[in-house]
Amino acid sequence: MTKLLEKVIKEAMEDNKCSLGAKEVVTSMKSSKLIILSDSIPKNILQKIHETAKISKVPTMNFKGSSVTLGRLCGTQFRISVLSLKALNDVNLKSILKEAEQENQQ
Repeated sequence: MTKLLEKVIKEAMEDNKCSLGAKEVVTSMKSSKLIILSDSIPKNILQKIHETAKISKVPTMNFKGSSVTLGRLCGTQFRISVLSLKALNDVNLKSILKEAEQENQQ
């Protein structure tokens, strides 16, 4: 995982520019810039989020880690299986997606 992604998530948490949890993410999909999915998200929820993201044209990214790890990264004491970032500039978005794509190819 990249330092840029960590920085963007921490900034979004501080500025309250993100949604946590499957229900919140699905309802706020239209205002989202990027959806981050942990490895431990249930398949039925994963499918629903992918379908909704495709309709809303919001990119999704698989986080290489569990919901516990993603929760810690967000600075919370609970598990987070999915997270949506609402405020993200295009340069950071492209960089994060490019690095995620490179990691998946390795």
